[in-house]
Amino acid sequence: MTWSSPHGISGMSSVDFDAVLVGFAHELRDAGIRIGTDDVITFCGGAAELDVTDLLDIYWSGRAALVRRPDQVPTYNAIFRRYFLEIDPSVAEQPRHVFRAASNAGATLEIPNTEPGLPGDLSPDEVKLGYLASTSEVYRHKAFSECNPDELRQVRRLITRLRVRPPVRRTRRTVRAKRSMSLDLRRMARDSMRTLGESRGLAYKTRKIKLRPLVLILDVSGSMADYSRNLVQFAYSARRANAKVDVFCFGTRLTRITKSLDRRNPDDAMRLAGEAVLDWDGGTRIGDSLKEFTRQARRARLGRGAIVMICSDGLDRGDPKALADSMEALSRIAHRILWINPHKGDVVDYVPASLGMIVAEPYIDEFHSGHNLASLEQLAQRLAAVGSS
Repeated sequence: MTWSSPHGISGMSSVDFDAVLVGFAHELRDAGIRIGTDDVITFCGGAAELDVTDLLDIYWSGRAALVRRPDQVPTYNAIFRRYFLEIDPSVAEQPRHVFRAASNAGATLEIPNTEPGLPGDLSPDEVKLGYLASTSEVYRHKAFSECNPDELRQVRRLITRLRVRPPVRRTRRTVRAKRSMSLDLRRMARDSMRTLGESRGLAYKTRKIKLRPLVLILDVSGSMADYSRNLVQFAYSARRANAKVDVFCFGTRLTRITKSLDRRNPDDAMRLAGEAVLDWDGGTRIGDSLKEFTRQARRARLGRGAIVMICSDGLDRGDPKALADSMEALSRIAHRILWINPHKGDVVDYVPASLGMIVAEPYIDEFHSGHNLASLEQLAQRLAAVGSS
C-alpha cells in the first residue's frame, strides 16, 4: 500500500521522517496526552523498523509507544486522522467501529474508531490480523504473472510476513522426559546403584527433536521471470524462520545466496541476492546446476537428510541425461524432493509437459505450484508436516 500524507512522508530522508513523527507527538501533547521524551524516542525507533509507506504500521507503532490508557485512544485516533489524513473526525462517524480511508493505491486503511460509550474495543492483534486478512484476500488467489508492479510490491510484503514453520525430525539420541512411553532403564540403574539398590522412582526418556535441513534451489532464468523474485522472497521468509536453510539460484550456473539473505531488511536481502546472481533472466541448465549442487553436497554435506525444494518450470536447455543423473544422485541424499512449478497452477491432476519435468518426475516426491500467495501459504504449512514423515 502506498500513500502520501499532508506531511509528505513518502520519499523523505530519515531526519525529515523523524521530524514528522516528533511533530505528531507534539500534537498529542497539545491535546492533553502526557508523553515523555523517551516515549517519543521509542516511537521513532519503532517506526524506523517498519514500512513507512503503510499508515497502519505507523498507527500501531504510535499507539503502542504513546498511549497509556484506554480513554486516550479516541483522542489519539482523532489526532492521527487530522495530522496524517486531514480528515475531520465529525464526518468519520460510521455504524462499525472501523474508520476506512482510501489510499492512493485504491486500497483501504482500517483504523479502530472507538468513541466513548461504544461497546468494546478492537485489540491491536485483532485489527492487525483483520487488516492482513482483508488485504491478502485480494491478492492471494491472483497469479504473480497477472499482478501489476504496485500489487507485486504488496504481495511481496505479505510473503515476508509468512510464518514458515521449520521442518523437524526425531533423532536417535534421547533426552530426559517427565512422562513418555519409554523408560530410561540406564538412568534408573545408575540411580539405584547410588542409593544401594533403593528405587528412586521411574525415569523416562524421549527422542530428541532437531530441525531438519531445508534446501531451496530456485530457477531465476528468463522463463521464470514472473515468479523468481517472489520465490526468493519466500526463501527469505524460510531463512528467517530456520537457521538450517540453504538457498541457491540457478540459470546457466549455480549460485549460493544463503549469506545474502541474512539481512533484517528484506529489500537489502533481495538487492544483495540480485547482485550475487550473474545469470538472472538468462538461460536454463537444470541438469548441470543440480550436478554442481550434488558435487558441493558431497563435499560440504549439504542436503543430506534435508527437504530439497526445486523451484522451476522444467524448461531445460541442457542434456536430459545430465538432469536424470543429477536427480537420481539428489534423491539418494535428500529426505524428500519437492518440485515447485508455477505453471501447474491450481490443477489437481497435474501432468508434466516439458521435457525437463518428464525426466525429473520419477525422482520427485511432491508437486506444488507456487504461482500465487495462496499456494505459497499452503507450501509453508506443508513443510512442517513433510519434515517428520
